[in-house]
Amino acid sequence: MNIGQAAAASGLPTKTIRYYEEIGLVPPAARRDSGFRDYGERDIHLLRFVARARSLGFTVEECRQLLALWQDQDRAAGDVKRLTRERIALIDDKIAQLQALRATLAHLERTCHGGNRPDCPILEGLAGGAVS
Repeated sequence: MNIGQAAAASGLPTKTIRYYEEIGLVPPAARRDSGFRDYGERDIHLLRFVARARSLGFTVEECRQLLALWQDQDRAAGDVKRLTRERIALIDDKIAQLQALRATLAHLERTCHGGNRPDCPILEGLAGGAVS
């Protein structure tokens, strides 16, 4: 199948597939006599694996490690679990940061009475002023 069909089958944009091939995350597809890429089921399987891992927040480098572990029949499941735990910890940190951002914005929003007055506690808070 061509790259457009591979993109549709894997859920990845063609540009992303080319990028992943360029950086060596996935092996380049075989080429037809015409020079066009020719993707097989194994290629699609790898691309889907990477797409799923990326959708779960794994970085490209972590995907590289996961692919290596996935293809290694002698792998230790503990290595995969460690990577997953590290990703969960980063997600938990991000959630905490987002909750703090939300709390700050909610506080700023509560201090503003709206209306037609020119004074705005939200803008004061964003400018670093004290908001009560």
